[in-house]
Amino acid sequence: MSSRIEQIIEEIEEYIDRDCKYQPLSTTKIIVNKEHLDELLRELRMKTPDEIKRYQKIIANRDAILADAQAKADAMIEDAQVQTTELVSEHEIMQQAYAQANEIVTQATAQAQEIVDNATIEANEIRAGAIQYTDDLMANAESIIGHTLDSYTTKYDGLINSLQECYAVVQNNRRELVIQNDGSDAYEQTGDMQ
Repeated sequence: MSSRIEQIIEEIEEYIDRDCKYQPLSTTKIIVNKEHLDELLRELRMKTPDEIKRYQKIIANRDAILADAQAKADAMIEDAQVQTTELVSEHEIMQQAYAQANEIVTQATAQAQEIVDNATIEANEIRAGAIQYTDDLMANAESIIGHTLDSYTTKYDGLINSLQECYAVVQNNRRELVIQNDGSDAYEQTGDMQ
């Protein structure tokens, strides 16, 4: 089951691949609907904190798992100690009780340690998975935002260059009109005619 963040990232990728058209005379630059892309990015920003909170809860559950494992271990040790006390209290089987009690305590301690170790391993795996998943989501978002920023920067630079070329053409055309109409002196007197 994918998260809403993954769905939004897929929507952005589908939008770029399916709905965006290439810029004229380019095979790498595309034209995007800024409002649509901004809407998807806004939703992505709103959903990211929810996903992170969800994984923080999973990480917080690690402490609950460890506490539960410790409680079980303490209960087993306490049961073992109670049994030891009961066995030792009987005088005629004191040696046997002592040996059995030690064996029970050893087994209970080993089982308790195994429970704590397994709980720690499981909690660390959950934590690492949650961190990796969150990092993957953020890496995807970073890539999309960077690509969008590069695309808009390129378009802006292209627009400035195009306007400068148009401006130069208009200046030349005006200069030629003035020269043809009045001669070269008239243009010098009018300046650049702005």
